[in-house]
Amino acid sequence: MMTGKQSFKKLAGSLLAIGLLSATLMAETSAASRYDTQLQNAVTQKLASKSQYNNVKATVEDGIVTLTGTVDLYQRKLDAAKLARKTSNSQGVRNLITVAGPNVPDAQLEQKLDKKLTYVREGYDSTFDYFAIGVKDGVVTVEGQDRTGVGRDEALADIANMPGVKDVIDNVSIEPVSPFDDSVRLRTLRAIYGDSVLSKYAIDPARPIRIIVVNGHVTLYGSVDSTMDKNIAGIRANGVFGAFSVENKLQVAKS
Repeated sequence: MMTGKQSFKKLAGSLLAIGLLSATLMAETSAASRYDTQLQNAVTQKLASKSQYNNVKATVEDGIVTLTGTVDLYQRKLDAAKLARKTSNSQGVRNLITVAGPNVPDAQLEQKLDKKLTYVREGYDSTFDYFAIGVKDGVVTVEGQDRTGVGRDEALADIANMPGVKDVIDNVSIEPVSPFDDSVRLRTLRAIYGDSVLSKYAIDPARPIRIIVVNGHVTLYGSVDSTMDKNIAGIRANGVFGAFSVENKLQVAKS
């Protein structure tokens, strides 16, 4: 049976342990608060050094930086988050910045982006990717497939720097790395552009028939001048050795 003296010692020990724990927690809280303050000051100084972030503020809690305020381009919202993320001791970023640039009607913005993506991205690799965009209340959704990721990154950069874009939803998938698919791509390319009727689509590098290959399955995207051209492209693709199936999604341009 525990005596009164033993009970007192046990109580005293418990109180001491609680006191030490409280002191440790207070010290840890104080240290965390000090690091948060240092981080907030560092991010604030970086933001203040760039005029495009005059309306952006940073707060920090438990190493997480929260950004609020406004910028005039979506790309600057991304850049502000990158700046905060790269600051020493940053554990993460909560990006609540609002893009407050010009309000562009959705149809007009989509038309501008379509033109931008068509005429900025040109060359051999553009034949093997496809992007489609939709705009709702300034939010741009990008669908499509890309062989290397380079085209996707270029397309997203073009969109992010377009005035009027408020946010971007990236639904672009990267096609699997496959020597077999690469061989099917090249054979399909030669079959389509080697046709005397379809060779004209190789003349304008911004307007190719786009060839997407995933695990041997071929999909054709893009715009052609006539139903005949669409049908010929489908026939040529279906004759390619190694192509398991062909889906012809070519659109006939309106005259």
